[in-house]
Amino acid sequence: MLARLAAVILLVLPITAMAQQESWPVYATTYVNDYADLLPDDVEGRIAKSLKVLREDTGVEATVLTLPTRQGYTPTDSMEDFATRLFNHWGIGDASRNDGILIMVLRNDREMRIELGSGYGSAFNREAQDIIDRVFLPDFQDDNYADGIEDGTYAVIERIARVHAAGGTPTFERDETGTAVGWILGLLAVGGSLLAIFWRRIWDRISRCPECGARGIHTTRHTLERATRSQQGRGQRITDCPHCGYHAVNAFTIARVTSSSSSGGSFGGGSSSGGGASGRW
Repeated sequence: MLARLAAVILLVLPITAMAQQESWPVYATTYVNDYADLLPDDVEGRIAKSLKVLREDTGVEATVLTLPTRQGYTPTDSMEDFATRLFNHWGIGDASRNDGILIMVLRNDREMRIELGSGYGSAFNREAQDIIDRVFLPDFQDDNYADGIEDGTYAVIERIARVHAAGGTPTFERDETGTAVGWILGLLAVGGSLLAIFWRRIWDRISRCPECGARGIHTTRHTLERATRSQQGRGQRITDCPHCGYHAVNAFTIARVTSSSSSGGSFGGGSSSGGGASGRW
């Protein structure tokens, strides 16, 4: 009898251990992990570069993840819970500021999430929802995932990550009183934000030279001293005009890194309390 009981226990213990073991996607890079194969190489490269520049400029860790489905990983009650637990499992963002951002797209589930670190206020949740509704979902509904993810990521960078890093507040705030002034200001803010989505693509073409006023200046960025865990880095922003020869050099600082590698090899240990926004199509 005891021998049979021991045999049953030995069979049950591995099953229990397997049930308790969690399974999450593993990231290969801290910038873009396109496991659903939604992004052409050139688009993925541009998104990764913009996220790298964001991290170098502000220290904010933002990452894009695409999956066919969340099925097969650790079961959760909802897509939102899955995103929060994955965010915390990866440790996205600075551990003291909790300013990380996860953009997650589930192709077959037709769901997406912008998960924000716990350092963001509730106003940024509304900003994230507006970006999903106005930028991501219109393209997703046409199965145009590459454009939706690229433009949506730029919007998140400009309207959430950089605004928060600068100590600002979201530009798009729905006026609770419904006054005409509130709606006008909201529409103006949306218009400005939509322009910000595409600024990296058209900046060189539309920017005017401060010397001669001609359009088509060229701006490049160079890192002079990389940031470390103990000190900030330094960089230069160089502006040249091909028309009049205008040349300007402006210095900028690079936030200290909190991970083991400034190249984006790992995240900084940040956490989320479930803030952000979701979309379905």
